[in-house]
Amino acid sequence: MFRKAERRQAKLRLALCGPSGSGKTYSALLIAQGLAPEGPIAVIDTERGSGELYADLTRYDVAPLAPPFSPARYIERIQAAEQAGYAVLIIDSLTHAWVGEGGVLELHDKATAANRGGNSFAAWREVTPKHNQLVDTILGAELHVIVTLRTKTAYDLVEENGRKKPVKVGLAPVQREGIEYEFTTVLDLAVEGHVATATKDRTRLFDGSHFVPSVATGQALSGWLDQGHDPVADSQILLNRLLASVSQVPTAAQLNSWWRQQREHIARLTPEDRDLLTAECSDRKLILQAEAEPA
Repeated sequence: MFRKAERRQAKLRLALCGPSGSGKTYSALLIAQGLAPEGPIAVIDTERGSGELYADLTRYDVAPLAPPFSPARYIERIQAAEQAGYAVLIIDSLTHAWVGEGGVLELHDKATAANRGGNSFAAWREVTPKHNQLVDTILGAELHVIVTLRTKTAYDLVEENGRKKPVKVGLAPVQREGIEYEFTTVLDLAVEGHVATATKDRTRLFDGSHFVPSVATGQALSGWLDQGHDPVADSQILLNRLLASVSQVPTAAQLNSWWRQQREHIARLTPEDRDLLTAECSDRKLILQAEAEPA
């Protein structure tokens, strides 16, 4: 049931948050270059073609997404990027899946209107699973994912050369409350100088620092991600060892005992490798039982 904790190689889940003009798309492309120097990079563009404004920066492919911005249409494109073998997917932006035309809030309004009593809470029971499925698809995708999130905009007065001037600042991301907790790292971008500050960072690479995102940012993240174990490769090595051991078990009763003894190792296999081992053990058990029957 329990096993020793160890960090495994993983795919990045990065959120870039900021008001308009903070450099979210540009920063995402720079970081993507550092994550996967050889590419390929894909962009889901909900921003009316703005995703192609930086085509001179690096090579990448674009999938425009026009309304309706339903979770299902995002999921379709995420899965297409995964199946096509892209190394990095940029979702620019995820905000439209919440407040855009056909997004979750509009789906909720329609579900509320369709409810006889106009029950808003009952409508959430219908809509929330759709949003959860989108989040689960992002988290489970076998590629690096960078999302951009618009933030609610406010203005602060700052003093410069003895005079005060208004500066645009971002507040909470425009998405479901708590969405930022789903990501490995969350960077808030400021309009002034496009400076990033980590508001959440499981990598601990950016603790207490303020910086302008660059290709080097992606390289640093890539290095951190690669330090862990590769669970697929580790599982394959372990599977081969277990299969060799199974072939030496002499009786069906001892095979049952062997499985119990190897339970901790079996738990470390990927689901696919565990299925292969289970099938091999079943076949081996039938052979041993047949051999044990009297002639």
